[in-house]
Amino acid sequence: MKKKILIIDDDPDIIEASRLFLEYNGFEVYTETDPGEGVRSFIENKPDLLILDVIMNEPDEGFFLAKKFKKLDPDIPIIIYSSVSSALGYDFGKNEIVSADVFIDKPAEPSLLLDSINRLLKKESNE
Repeated sequence: MKKKILIIDDDPDIIEASRLFLEYNGFEVYTETDPGEGVRSFIENKPDLLILDVIMNEPDEGFFLAKKFKKLDPDIPIIIYSSVSSALGYDFGKNEIVSADVFIDKPAEPSLLLDSINRLLKKESNE
């Protein structure tokens, strides 16, 4: 059974490139450009992993979404895939304030994203 990934990002080019790459690598991919629709899709599709942008309708919306998703499912692996850390000069790591497991700066090599996904999903299946 294919693992399901939900991508929430307001950039249609990032969504399309990520979707094609992940589908090619054997994942079932759902995408949303609107954070509210992303919550609906999360509830409806029950993904195994989330990929979130940070800056969408609000400059920090992805962080609030990550917290919301962790409340809905504390075990859901979340990747923040955003240019926010390089744009704002932040160095994020997994912590209690930001509810994500991995932070990847855009743009990134697709292999970095794939390695992070595989590592998180393998960890999840071992627990």
